[in-house]
Amino acid sequence: MKLAASLFAALLVLSAAPNASAQSSYPNRPVKILVGFTAGTAPDLAARILADRFAEVWGTPFVVENVQGAGSNIATERVAKAAADGYTLLMGGNSALVINPSLYETLPFDPVKDFAPISQVFIAANVLAVPTEVPVKSVAELVALAKAQPGKLSYAHAGVGTSQHLGAELFKYMAHVDIASVPYRGTTAFMPDLLANRVTMSFANIVNVLPLAREGKLRPLAITSIKRSALAPDLPTMAESGFPGFEAVPWFGLVAPAGTPQDVLDKLHGETVKTLALAEVRKKFDELGLERVGNTPAEFAAVIRKETPEWAKVIKEAGIKLGN
Repeated sequence: MKLAASLFAALLVLSAAPNASAQSSYPNRPVKILVGFTAGTAPDLAARILADRFAEVWGTPFVVENVQGAGSNIATERVAKAAADGYTLLMGGNSALVINPSLYETLPFDPVKDFAPISQVFIAANVLAVPTEVPVKSVAELVALAKAQPGKLSYAHAGVGTSQHLGAELFKYMAHVDIASVPYRGTTAFMPDLLANRVTMSFANIVNVLPLAREGKLRPLAITSIKRSALAPDLPTMAESGFPGFEAVPWFGLVAPAGTPQDVLDKLHGETVKTLALAEVRKKFDELGLERVGNTPAEFAAVIRKETPEWAKVIKEAGIKLGN
């Protein structure tokens, strides 16, 4: 009996060994992190910080792939339809996961059903900025200029449904001004036109605006977060500039295709949180003007559920309608 019991126990260990090995083997080949925006933007930079750390820890390449366009819907769809094995991830923002369902008649993915949240990575703020040639030094002066020249001013944005696009549309709605929308394939794509005064303004990310503002190439007027930023404490919020309740803040987080094994999700979540807590990573994010998050998958999912109807209301009240 003792021999039989020992043999049975050995068989159990052997039968469990392949499964344990499979669980501990992730990742054993290159992992792609898709970003729906151009290189140099906040989500791209954050994804590369994580990718470098993951590659260092696990000894496997993590490759950031920029697949911009359609308000990041293209990248989001690719990840939604990718194999649920943890080898294709998305640095997804509230544009695709929260806002776009209210903007588009149909989407090729379901933000809730098609993804497994891993962790929110950062929250950022946009800055309403104009070229230095534009003769305004405040939001009030910009509104006055827009009202004096209806339809003549323009704003650049990184794609339909992005916080830059919605921030500008919300501004138009609240200020009762007519300003033309000029879409680009990412922030880095429109920045040369903004600097050259070929477009009048943009609600561009703080990451991209502050260095150019310090060089005197752009004039920041207000920040889109509820509170002022420690990076630019003298810059007023849009609420302080005459638009109570104005908030258009982008956030991004790491998600995987729905159905990804739980142990893989746990591994990715754990390392994401550890990475965001590192002193050198904290310094990098602070320099970029990004507020680190690192919440749980459940907390991340709750953010998506909460903000989806809130933005739907804003979009409806602003009268923003888009086709496919």
